[in-house]
Amino acid sequence: MARTRIADAASSLTVRGRCLVAAGLTLAALGALLGERALVQLAVFVLALPVVSAVGIARQRFRVATRRTVTPARLPRGGSADVLLELANTDRRAGGLWLLTEHLPVDLGVRPRFVVERLASGSTAPLRYRLHGSRRGRYTLGPLSLRLVDPFGLVLRTATGHDTAALLVLPRVVPLHGGGTLTGAGGDGGEGARRSIAVHGEDDVSTREYRHGDDLRLVHWRATARTGELMVRLEERPWRAAATVFADTRSTVHLLGGHVDGPAGDPAPPQDTLEWVVEAAASIGSHLLRRGAALRVVTDGGELTPALGRGQLGPDELLERLAGLGGAPQPGLQLGVEALRRSGADGPAICLLGLVGPDDVAALVRARSGPGRDVAVLVDAAAWLDGGATRGRRPLSPAARAELCTRQQQAGDLFRAAGWQVATVGPDQGVAQLWSQVGSRAGAAGAVPA
Repeated sequence: MARTRIADAASSLTVRGRCLVAAGLTLAALGALLGERALVQLAVFVLALPVVSAVGIARQRFRVATRRTVTPARLPRGGSADVLLELANTDRRAGGLWLLTEHLPVDLGVRPRFVVERLASGSTAPLRYRLHGSRRGRYTLGPLSLRLVDPFGLVLRTATGHDTAALLVLPRVVPLHGGGTLTGAGGDGGEGARRSIAVHGEDDVSTREYRHGDDLRLVHWRATARTGELMVRLEERPWRAAATVFADTRSTVHLLGGHVDGPAGDPAPPQDTLEWVVEAAASIGSHLLRRGAALRVVTDGGELTPALGRGQLGPDELLERLAGLGGAPQPGLQLGVEALRRSGADGPAICLLGLVGPDDVAALVRARSGPGRDVAVLVDAAAWLDGGATRGRRPLSPAARAELCTRQQQAGDLFRAAGWQVATVGPDQGVAQLWSQVGSRAGAAGAVPA
């Protein structure tokens, strides 16, 4: 509340004040009806007390300033942050009895309340509270509401400031291991981002005719003697492991608003299928970036690009972009499929999908025509429904549930028929378990490196 001043704000009665006024009016009516002067005098005294309190509250003026320090300002979902709220009295007079309420989004917990009495001029009161980031997203802390209350608790005035602070709740990143065959990094999971084309022998080196300006140190004398023309070696072409992560965030293909029990020992498991998909995209994307892969992240709304629009997303920017993804309203995958098609055959595609149907599968399969082994991860509809993914909402009818499971089975069969590797996940399966399962299957199947 940066230097807020209230001069003539309207006063309001509390519940106690309203009850006192009602009692005063009742006494006045009884005194007039019964002709009892003492009751009328008592009624005047009772009615005068709220009036005097209201005048006293209305005459109070104050100037305050606030500053918030959030530690940390970025936290993973399920984490906690400490907030230091510094309230300074910038008026020349001491403050009265102040009741303070910090406005917070519902997902961050209960609104903290404080009581500050007689804060001296120029003094600062440190107020602390702790919040819990139960859901990812961008949140605003504040503003602060200040209420002035008279000593009898009959009248209060409320003023709301404008000063706020930002908090970013990121998706969790689960440590992953293995899965090297999916990125072309080899089974050893090395950290080298660039590797050279294998050369098995001197005779296997690629050559071409000498061109003016070529370095003479690159002349391949054996090929020159064999062909009679001056030949030079082709420089070893470095290549970079590459992959594409596709996350389907449409609200129409996810089970939202539930409360499920996750894997054993997980203190903050994803509560719906959308959160599971976003957490998987964050974990897999961060893992591939740490291994040096050229990563492209695509959603149903298109490709996620850096703020400057050039280059590829870094680990921090990837989490920031994923933190703001909500249930997308668009019903189809046209934008995402087009972005996936533009990625071409640069490594495998790891598609994290919800309750997709045959039409969505056909579009994804048509977009991927290059070599490699693409992966489709589907949420297990039956497992999530049994786990309570729609708890608190209207349950699905048996017919709707059967149709949903049938559509998902058809989607998985279409992916397998197209040569994709398919994995289904339930609420009790973590991202690390999925990644190990996918990596082992890819290695057993002899997936083609990127």
